[in-house]
Amino acid sequence: MPHSIFTSEFRPALGLRNRHVQTLLPRLLPRAPLSRRTEILNLPDGDFVELSWVTSDGNSRREREVELSDDAPLFVLFHGLEGNLESPYARDLLNAAARLGWRPVLMHFRGCGQSPNRLPRAYHSGDTADAYWVLGEMGRRYPHALKVACGVSLGANMLLKLVAEQGGDGLDLAGAIAISAPLDLAASSDVLNQGSSRLYQRHLLKSMKAKVAAKLANGPLPISIGAHQLTQLNSFWAYDNEVTAPLHGFSSASDYYSRASAGRLLRDIELPTLILQSLDDPFMPRDLFSRFPQPSEAVRIELSERGGHVGFIEWRRGRLSSWLARRITRQLTDWSALSHSRQRHSVQQETL
Repeated sequence: MPHSIFTSEFRPALGLRNRHVQTLLPRLLPRAPLSRRTEILNLPDGDFVELSWVTSDGNSRREREVELSDDAPLFVLFHGLEGNLESPYARDLLNAAARLGWRPVLMHFRGCGQSPNRLPRAYHSGDTADAYWVLGEMGRRYPHALKVACGVSLGANMLLKLVAEQGGDGLDLAGAIAISAPLDLAASSDVLNQGSSRLYQRHLLKSMKAKVAAKLANGPLPISIGAHQLTQLNSFWAYDNEVTAPLHGFSSASDYYSRASAGRLLRDIELPTLILQSLDDPFMPRDLFSRFPQPSEAVRIELSERGGHVGFIEWRRGRLSSWLARRITRQLTDWSALSHSRQRHSVQQETL
C-alpha cells in the first residue's frame, strides 16, 4: 500500500453496512439545528455566490449569536453536486466546527443558494476560480486566523484541484479536507450509469435540468439544445456533453472530465491534505486510487471498506451519528494545536 494510504477507523454498526444504506441514511436522520446569516459575495465577472455563516453552535434550543474574535479559526466548506446548507453533511460538519469555537462558513456554488445566479454559466467539478476568490476574501478579512477548507463530493474534487494548482504557499490555508471526492469524473459517470447507482444519477440530473430549463425559459443560452432535448438527457455523459461543456468552455464531456478531474494532480499537492474515502462508494469505482500517480507526502488518504457516498454513519453513545463530524473535529483540533505550537516556537525564537 502506498505510503499515503491508511486504513480508516470508521466501522459501521451491524445492519448499516450496505453502501446504499450508508449513502441514504443521513437524509433520514434528524437534522441538527442551525442558525445562519446569509451574505451575497459579488464576483469579478458580475455574478455572485451566497455565503452561509453559522451563527450558533447547535447545542442550545434557543439560537444565540456566537461572538468570535477576528483571529478565531475559520472553517470553509464547499458542498457537493446540487448541495446546499440543507445537506445533512453540511449541518453536521458546520456545527462540529462551531462547537470547537471555529468560525464556520459554507460557500454555495453559483445557483445553489436561495437565488439563481445571474449569468448563463453555473458551476462544475473543476471550477476553482470562485473558491479561490472566496478564500482570498477570507484572507483579507481575517489575516491572522487559522483557516481550513473542506470539500464534499464535487466540492472535494474542486478543492483538491485548487490546492494542487496553487502550491504550498498559494492559499492562506493550514490544511484541506476532501470527503468522497470523484477524482476520476469519467469513471464516476460510468459507474453512475450502471445498476442501482442510476437512481442517484436520475435524482441529481432532475435538479440540474430544472435549473437549466428555468434559464432557457428566460432567454437563450450558449448551448445547442432546447428545452425538449434537455429533458431527454438521461446520463451525466449526455448532460455534461450538451450542457456543462459548452457553458464552461470545454469541447466535450470527455474534455471536461479530463481537465477537471483532480486525481492526476494528487502528486502535486504541497498543503497538508486529508482525503476520506470508502471503497464501496456507489458513485465511483472501487479501484479509484490505483488509477493515479503516487500522491505527494503532504496527502493522507484514509480508506474505509464501507461508508457509501458521504455516509459514514456510526452507532455511538446509544444513537446513530456522523463519524465524519467526529473525524473532522479531531483533524481541526490537531491542526489548531500544531498551529499554536508553531506560534509559541516562533515567539521563543524571536526572544532569544
